[in-house]
Amino acid sequence: MPNKQTLVIGASENEERYSNMAIKLLTQHGHTVFGIGNRKGQVGNTVIETEKKDYSDINTVTLYLNPKLQEAYYDYILSLKPKRIIFNPGTENIILKNLAEAQGITTEDACTLVLLRLGQY
Repeated sequence: MPNKQTLVIGASENEERYSNMAIKLLTQHGHTVFGIGNRKGQVGNTVIETEKKDYSDINTVTLYLNPKLQEAYYDYILSLKPKRIIFNPGTENIILKNLAEAQGITTEDACTLVLLRLGQY
């Protein structure tokens, strides 16, 4: 499976959070992972930033933020020009989905953890 550089938005050091679990599982599957969250921190070797960095070659943005909080990230996410955006359960957002698809970005309403475990990531 090729490395898919992934940005986790809503990243957390809290081991009970799905974003934390996703960072660990993505790393275990050989993907390069970046994180943006409310607080700086680290999950394994993945640094969680609080500011919107200009990452290049992002394949996938996986969201762990509710739709209202996503609004502040619309322009940022689209500027990264990812190949796809994954809306994990509870993050589904038709507005961002339509904006992304209008720019040729694939969107999925799916669970990153399930996709990884099934080999469909």
